[in-house]
Amino acid sequence: MSTSVVIAVAALWGAVAGALLPRAVYRFSVPSGEAWRDACPGGHRIGAWIGPARCGACDVPDAGAGAGTGKGADRGTGADLDLDKDADRGTGTGADPGTGADLYKDADAAPGAYGPGAPLIAVATAFVCAALAAATDTRPELAVWLLLTPVAVLLTVVDFRVQRLPDVLTLPLAGAALVLLGLVALVPEHAGDWPTALWGALALGGGYFVLFLINPGGMGFGDVKLAVGMGAVLGWYGWDTVMLGTFAGFLFGALYGGALVVVRRAGRKTAIAFGPFLIGGAFVGLLVGAYAA
Repeated sequence: MSTSVVIAVAALWGAVAGALLPRAVYRFSVPSGEAWRDACPGGHRIGAWIGPARCGACDVPDAGAGAGTGKGADRGTGADLDLDKDADRGTGTGADPGTGADLYKDADAAPGAYGPGAPLIAVATAFVCAALAAATDTRPELAVWLLLTPVAVLLTVVDFRVQRLPDVLTLPLAGAALVLLGLVALVPEHAGDWPTALWGALALGGGYFVLFLINPGGMGFGDVKLAVGMGAVLGWYGWDTVMLGTFAGFLFGALYGGALVVVRRAGRKTAIAFGPFLIGGAFVGLLVGAYAA
């Protein structure tokens, strides 16, 4: 299979997977301590976790706010699905937790639509998958990157919206990265090293844990758990890739925070969601590591 075909297939996968994320983004986008949303803003119960963020009942004129919610519905929170006890609290202290909360909101949404717009997320996911395919070519670890990318995009959008990195996403991401890379290590023509991926996960997770202990108000524990998964994927291509991805993440976060200060949308102690920059740094590290492998 040629590289161009691989890139096209990866982009198509990313577009389809990204288009199915808006509903999950909406359901996960709640402040720390709140249960996941199980109803649309109009109070109608949401069924599945993936799919477009659009409520058919809200399309009907004068639909009752409580229609379809079922017994005990509470305008968008589910009482029994919140498994996240250690949410990300962003970077900085004295935070305004709403910084970046309106990013990805579809201002021209159709009636009944809620959450972020599917086209933007689909395009972003397709771009990331295509770039990883171009860098990795036909090597077997590409399958791992493509499977993990939608979860990483979901975490990025949720963290930007509410500064939260749910355990039900970060912990399986870390476990899946290590397990899948362990299987890929058994396949010929791979270009990475599984033991280094394991050590990279422990090293990056441990480093972020130290930062959390030093300044728990500035580094959320969700970032620590996310760092384990990012350390695994970066470690696959070696320690140089781990260092590059880590540096890129902090650089992106610093540039973003500095830009907010310059335009007076934040102060020096305003918290920002760091998860997207941790993921962005890992993306850059993976691209460079894959090209160099």
